[in-house]
Amino acid sequence: MLNVRFICHGTLKEEYLRMACAEYMKRLGGYCKPEIFEAKDDKALAALIREKDYNIALCVEGKQLSSPELAEMIEEIPQKGFSAISFVIGGSDGLPESTKALCKYRLSFSKMTFPHQLMRVILLEQTYRAFTINNNGKYHK
Repeated sequence: MLNVRFICHGTLKEEYLRMACAEYMKRLGGYCKPEIFEAKDDKALAALIREKDYNIALCVEGKQLSSPELAEMIEEIPQKGFSAISFVIGGSDGLPESTKALCKYRLSFSKMTFPHQLMRVILLEQTYRAFTINNNGKYHK
């Protein structure tokens, strides 16, 4: 079973966001081994990135994918020899270039700017959607 790590700058203070994340983490548990790591600053965030993982930086200049394209990318990662994916979400100023350089892929969800706290929920939902697509689930439809 694939390990999926969500490395996030900061903690979620809002209860409604924590509840949404908990729901998607529970759902993801049926498809993968999800974990959330919270870092207090950019240095701590970079320290959580493991070279052996397929690291994906969320950044505005990254490539935009459809939900089926994200699903396909996730499905292909183990075939590339990786047993873990790490999604990296920066803080309100985004990710420093030095942290992006530690990642194998740069992903953008939009040209628009989203609060990093909300981005965590969006990322978890889209990751869950990708796994349901790959497993012929009804959620995506």
